Amino acid sequence: MTPSKRQAVLVLADGTAFTGTAFGADGEAVGEVVFNTSLSGYQEIITDPSYRGQIVTMTAPEIGNYGVNPEDVESSRPWIEGLVVKECSPLPSNWRATQSLDAYLKEWGVVGIEGLDTRALTKHLRDSGAQEGVVSTVDFDIDRLAAKAKASPGLVGRDLVRDVTCEKPYTWTEGPWRSSAHPSPLAGEGRVGGRPQVVVYDFGVKRNILRCLVGVGCDVRVVPATTPASEVLASKPDGVVLSNGPGDPAAVTYAIETAQALVGRVPLFGICLGQQLLGLALGGTTSKLKFGHHGGNQPVLDLATQQVTITAQNHGFTVDLDSLGSDVEATHVNLNDRTLEGLRHKKLPIFAVQYHPEASPGPHDAGYLFRRFVEMMRVG
Repeated sequence: MTPSKRQAVLVLADGTAFTGTAFGADGEAVGEVVFNTSLSGYQEIITDPSYRGQIVTMTAPEIGNYGVNPEDVESSRPWIEGLVVKECSPLPSNWRATQSLDAYLKEWGVVGIEGLDTRALTKHLRDSGAQEGVVSTVDFDIDRLAAKAKASPGLVGRDLVRDVTCEKPYTWTEGPWRSSAHPSPLAGEGRVGGRPQVVVYDFGVKRNILRCLVGVGCDVRVVPATTPASEVLASKPDGVVLSNGPGDPAAVTYAIETAQALVGRVPLFGICLGQQLLGLALGGTTSKLKFGHHGGNQPVLDLATQQVTITAQNHGFTVDLDSLGSDVEATHVNLNDRTLEGLRHKKLPIFAVQYHPEASPGPHDAGYLFRRFVEMMRVG
């Protein structure tokens, strides 16, 4: 006998409501509702720490068809608050799958809702902007849930990095996944003794960033977000990576101070939140985007070469282009909305990108940036 479907509802802070059926865990999830346009890679998205505080809507109509496996996670656990899909496949079909998406979310206590019009929801978020919402399988009173959504603190002014960072330093040695038939674009550049020593600040780092660094020959040590710059500099690294992460960059004041202390002392590479923190450390400002960039199909223009790269992105804040001082220049812009996608210091070995060169999921067009970082460390 087929189990009966459980009711679920999604209510936004503006009172817009969508009814559907539940999958994953029972309960209630509160967070900023955003949409992701990737066609695959839902497992990597679910475990991306940058989604802390957010309910993710997948625009692809069917999610879960290839199940879940322990190799494709980007962290030790799911970080999304809730998941919204058109249809959650009950029968995963993939030789690597170890369980269904439904079972995985149940295991980790993540609430999901399916069967609603995700296209209508996405259009509403695009027009009205990302906003707080509630997914519930236990309370179906629209007014009460809308009030809960309105009362949610949102992302502005919140330091969510402390929730997702590691508790203590560790060494990372795993390189990019590959097979003999389909090698990784970074494969074959394995670790060699005497190669660059890199410290990665974990503001919510994705594992594939670490794999890619290993893939270009770096020895990688990861440190908690609150690690003093003096402690990192005392280890004499060849370079430092400021990772991706969740929340409002302006609220992570200790990380901004750390970045300021590292500027001019060691080569720096910022990714996503790392770019925002560098932008703030270098005197710029940040602001919140209307609905953010979430997905694997964002076109980015390299201002130096005029080459267009298709990138994976996941961020709701941006460095304000006009706020950068004369020593900092824009290197990349988003062709959808002309927001800043890359910056570099004109005099110091510092560069950053707002997108994700490690992809996972997404295109591999920007993988060369890890090699650029190694070249920058060699020059010093």
